[in-house]
Amino acid sequence: MRRGTKTILHGNVVIEGAGVRLRRMFGYADVPAFDPFLMLDDFRSDTPADYLNGFPWHPHRGIETITYVLRGHVEHGDSMGNRGAISSGDVQWMTAGSGIIHQEMPQGDPQGSMHGFQLWANLPARQKMIPPRYRSITAGRIPVAELPGGVRVKVIAGTVNGVRGPMEEIAIDPEYLECAVPPGVAFTHPTRRGYTAVLYVIGGTGLVNDAPVRNHDLVLFEDGDELALEATGEAGDEPLRFLLLTGKPLGEPVAWHGPIVMNTEEELQKTFEELQQGTFLKQG
Repeated sequence: MRRGTKTILHGNVVIEGAGVRLRRMFGYADVPAFDPFLMLDDFRSDTPADYLNGFPWHPHRGIETITYVLRGHVEHGDSMGNRGAISSGDVQWMTAGSGIIHQEMPQGDPQGSMHGFQLWANLPARQKMIPPRYRSITAGRIPVAELPGGVRVKVIAGTVNGVRGPMEEIAIDPEYLECAVPPGVAFTHPTRRGYTAVLYVIGGTGLVNDAPVRNHDLVLFEDGDELALEATGEAGDEPLRFLLLTGKPLGEPVAWHGPIVMNTEEELQKTFEELQQGTFLKQG
């Protein structure tokens, strides 16, 4: 059964961190519709003042943050002593688990462009307090599936046409794909019934279930075995480009305040007490 469209969102411009201007496509107000996903931020900008103040030291517990950079680079450091940067085409999959304090500082490229996305995925109750870890994936490790009609799919997580992405052993069994569909070409993608499916357009134009979509349009699908769309425009135009996310819903209660996501208000209160008392960090 083909998935229908549940809703199309356009996001809201918000200021986060120390003054970063970004577009929040979904977040706190949208729980539990996007379960197991919590939030998607688009921080594409060609204006350094929008992002240079970055995200200074802050805590996380109970979630995974997935940062995908298209242009520029993001420097990071954490309470376990890790330091590094992810650059154009790279992905950082951070499992906050029992708790981590880190900072993320976007730098942009030589032209002043900083293009990227951050997705928050929930952790099931049984994994909320696992040790934190990073998994960094450089652009060269992300395989591309070549499909009929000139469709290209970068496979970060999941499998497309026999091409398997490098991110594995994740509780929500996700797909994270960046797709490019040439104008006039139709695209159909099989999905697991019962899984949440989200499409976020980052370039070009298309039709999803007869509804026109373009940059900054996010589609949340109904349930089904496949989703379908068509890229519009003339030959030579920009392809329809989008992020495609699917994941297994957790179906658990969500207690969320700021960068902390737990299952109960009691767990949330305990976390903030630990932050005040200096007992938040369990590792490092």
